[in-house]
Amino acid sequence: MSHSVLRKQIGLKKRIDEFLDQVSEASLLFKQGVGFYIDEKHEQFEEKLNQISTVEHHGDEMRRAIERQLYLKTLIPESRGDVLQLLEQLDTLLDCCKEVLWQFQIELPEIPHKSHEDMQELVLYSVESVEAIVRSARAFFRSSDVSDHLHKVSYWESESDKVTTRMLIEIYRRDDLSLCHKSQLKDLVRQVAQIADRAEDVADRLTIYVIKRML
Repeated sequence: MSHSVLRKQIGLKKRIDEFLDQVSEASLLFKQGVGFYIDEKHEQFEEKLNQISTVEHHGDEMRRAIERQLYLKTLIPESRGDVLQLLEQLDTLLDCCKEVLWQFQIELPEIPHKSHEDMQELVLYSVESVEAIVRSARAFFRSSDVSDHLHKVSYWESESDKVTTRMLIEIYRRDDLSLCHKSQLKDLVRQVAQIADRAEDVADRLTIYVIKRML
């Protein structure tokens, strides 16, 4: 039977749970922010932008505090490296959600009305992939079965790829968009899709940790 890498480390487990809350919250703020941008609700968009920046800052502080606790108190030496790498990879997801929302703010891309639904679908799949990897990580630290959650990360990433391809084809088939505008939209679509790609990268790494725990 597998055991939790954080057995008897109640305080550390609580801190990691709070950090995972920040990753999940960032993805939800990202989804709301893009929705407000598309609906041209500028004030609400700015509010989500500020909130996600705050959440990202708190997430960084929590991750560093966990790292200090692990090293200074020499906790779980046999699994410390795996735990730290996993937290750092999860932190990149949090950063990615914030950076893409800031990309909307800086570039103010004009998203064609015909692409609004596809963009919201792409955002949804990216957020679902983040939620699935957060559930996977919680299960890993609680010594629950992670396989079902990891499978869903791959599923949502695959759905994200399908929408990305469909959007890029549709964008480049249009005659009413300049090449510059098409290029900007392509970059934006890929940045949004990258969130799901990174979630799958974390899932691949987590799969290795699960196998190591079983040995």
